Amino acid sequence: MKEITCECGHVNPEGTVLCEACGKPVEQNQHIDGNENKKLLNMRYDGSARRSQTYNRTIVDKVWNFFSSVKVGVTLIFITVVASAIGTIFPQAVFIGGADPATHYKDQYGIAGQIYYQLGFHDLFSSWWYMLLIAMIGISIVIASIDRFFPLYKTLKRQKPKRHELFMKKQRVFGETKSDAIDYETFKTNLKKRRFKVYEQDGHLLAEKNRFARWGPYVNHIGLIIFLLGALLRFIPAFYVDEHVWVREGETTLIPGTEGEYYIKNEAFTLETYDKDDPEDAKFKEAIENQDGAIPKTFRTDAVIYERTNQGVAGADPELETIKEGSATLNNPLKFEDFALYQASYQLDEFSEMSFKIHDKDDEDTNYGEFTVDLTNPQSTYELDEGFRVEVVNYFPEYEMQDGQPASVSKYPKNPAFVFNLYPPGEETPETSFLGIGANIDAGENNQYKLGLTGFDTRDVTGLTVKKDHTLGIISLGGAIFMIGVIQGMYWNHRRIWLQPRSDGAWIAGHTNKNWYALRMEIEKSIEGTHIEAPQDQYEMKS
Repeated sequence: MKEITCECGHVNPEGTVLCEACGKPVEQNQHIDGNENKKLLNMRYDGSARRSQTYNRTIVDKVWNFFSSVKVGVTLIFITVVASAIGTIFPQAVFIGGADPATHYKDQYGIAGQIYYQLGFHDLFSSWWYMLLIAMIGISIVIASIDRFFPLYKTLKRQKPKRHELFMKKQRVFGETKSDAIDYETFKTNLKKRRFKVYEQDGHLLAEKNRFARWGPYVNHIGLIIFLLGALLRFIPAFYVDEHVWVREGETTLIPGTEGEYYIKNEAFTLETYDKDDPEDAKFKEAIENQDGAIPKTFRTDAVIYERTNQGVAGADPELETIKEGSATLNNPLKFEDFALYQASYQLDEFSEMSFKIHDKDDEDTNYGEFTVDLTNPQSTYELDEGFRVEVVNYFPEYEMQDGQPASVSKYPKNPAFVFNLYPPGEETPETSFLGIGANIDAGENNQYKLGLTGFDTRDVTGLTVKKDHTLGIISLGGAIFMIGVIQGMYWNHRRIWLQPRSDGAWIAGHTNKNWYALRMEIEKSIEGTHIEAPQDQYEMKS
């Protein structure tokens, strides 16, 4: 690594703009941070040697320089914000109730929905490229902080009261005093009263206060890194679960996101609606009358939570042990272990079973046998005692006609329909029928028999959101640290004042990272009774 030796004898690392000891500008590096041909010094990072401004030889250097750029960081944040905004235009896939995203977005939102799905915005916050953006922002923050913090910290730690003439004259606040009556002791006393730390070297003075304010942006970066870490941990099931489960009354099902450990049984689902004749709901009478249909007042799921006790036994039927019984209502989740079940949605009167009979095509009063289809788990073949056999060729849980063909728009039995093959006793050639609610079509003109619907059962289905969140504390900590950094950098200013004795008087200079007017007021109060003349703001004089 090339080193730069200043005339003061201090050895500076390659890339240094201002000598770490005396502050003299390094001529060959004046292009860095915009210092070339400038009357005033750009004191950003105090002229320290930053890796991103020094090395550009290897691929590691190029990657480092790319991520250390503030422009790159701001661009990544902008892209992420825009992508997040687009992701809120339509509901994410997790909130569409189990419908097929490939058809749901097109059916509900037209061509815009189809484009939304094709571009992957339907599952944005779990997509690999969105996680990559978050990770790149984190990398940019870490590298930019390291690239700036450590050189600045080292430079400020090594600064000396005795500064080079060019350093003094090129400060924004600078003044000359020609007098033999300067009272240095009063000046030092005034500075200390104003809570400055005063350092001396061969009669030269450096007064400094609020250096900690310079670390505010880096505290912000630490907070952002912790915040982003919390956001990334949301993609790890051990830290964060946000799932949705539909459970039918009387059904026991695995709770998603629990790694096969917990099950839930829906004991009963209750829906209460507003009643205009109820005295308690009388104040809502006008709204109830204006509403087309019933208005839900509250809905509740009475449930039992089970823990699987033989989880480690591969292929075995789950053995369940009750660990909690309770109810989930609006805004009052059912909690167990690290999880909470929130009442989110419901489906009333979903078909659970349908019963059919076989009769003569021209006589519905005949009956050659009956069978019942479990709509959540239909069999492929039904053997009847009378020798008839029925095969389920196609099953459409939520039947619709699309382009002249029957199709199912979801996997839930909201409007079930079937294509059956009926084999009479001793026959190898089937009679095909299409059968659903309000539809009974013979596919063959020569069918002798027909299937008829004899009855059906319905049940309510509850929709529960499964939540587990161990990242909230991490995200909150990141937010709190970020706000500390904001306060640290916003309400305090790093101020420095240099006094250099001359043969015919003294030079005084000052620098702050912001609020130059306040710095000048500090200097004016500190020089009272010292015969030191107030310095001028050279930037304002130039303007």
